[in-house]
Amino acid sequence: MQLGSHTLRNALFLAPMAGVTDRPFRKLCKRFGAGLAISEMVSSRPELRASRKSRLRLDHAGEAEPIAVQIAGFEPRMMAEAARYNVAQGAQIIDVNMGCPARKICNVYAGSALLENEPLVARILEAVVAAVDVPVTLKIRTGPSPERRNALRVARVAQEAGIRLLAIHGRTRACGFGGRAEYDTIAAVKAGVRIPVIANGDIGTPEEAKRVLACSGADGIMIGRAAHGRPWIFRDIEHYLATGERRAAPPPAEILGVVREHLTELYALYGEEQGARVARKHIGWYVRALPGGEAFRRAACRIEGAAEQLAAVCDYFGRLAAEPANDVAPDEGERLAA
Repeated sequence: MQLGSHTLRNALFLAPMAGVTDRPFRKLCKRFGAGLAISEMVSSRPELRASRKSRLRLDHAGEAEPIAVQIAGFEPRMMAEAARYNVAQGAQIIDVNMGCPARKICNVYAGSALLENEPLVARILEAVVAAVDVPVTLKIRTGPSPERRNALRVARVAQEAGIRLLAIHGRTRACGFGGRAEYDTIAAVKAGVRIPVIANGDIGTPEEAKRVLACSGADGIMIGRAAHGRPWIFRDIEHYLATGERRAAPPPAEILGVVREHLTELYALYGEEQGARVARKHIGWYVRALPGGEAFRRAACRIEGAAEQLAAVCDYFGRLAAEPANDVAPDEGERLAA
């Protein structure tokens, strides 16, 4: 897929997720085949740029290009300035967040709350596109509520404003993450615009990826929660779409290598104390489908030190690797991750 001057490996994208898609996780997902991995959402408010949280979210050291940064806000001038600032800091793609359903984001009239005001959507997108010379993409939902789906109108506004690619989560703002994603709205948007459309929501297996591409007509897919503890899902989907065959589930020894790399990078980015805290959720996701995984997760969450945490992880996976019959079953892992 071509996005501006960037030739992407494929059209498999890692969704931006606050508290998850930091530099260590993005690097892993890109290495396992994600064509694009978008940063955690960063605020457009200039007074927050110097905060430690913002600085860590915008750390791209050693990350494979292209570098994509998602910005959030509701004021066109401020969003334009945020886009310029992030490009000056190395962003090669700017993604605009109009899809987040979190209450604290919507309460300040950002994220998916913006879908209520199509004229404001147009002003924001026009300002951001005019502000930078890099591709600008957009993430939305299908509308404010099931009774008011307006994704097609928003998509046409985005296309007219110069947005280069549109990702759509197949739920409305009111739906949050409940129920099942619907893809007929995404199909209608794809049929009604010329820009690439990426489908997002409830894609947890290679078979689901293929089905969603077929039923929506989308140009690619975006993976969010299903990548938790499974950065290799991109490799699995890429292989399945190319060959129609399943890859074998990674053995414990391979998973250990991935987890060790992930944790080491977390400790380096956040510092050992905070890094060990951040690592707990990732450890839980990695082990949830493995034998004794829940008991190990509970034990690992009580470990304070980074060195002790990593040693416990190595011990757990070392024991699994010594018992070949304990390889994770693919369907179970997907059921838990979806």
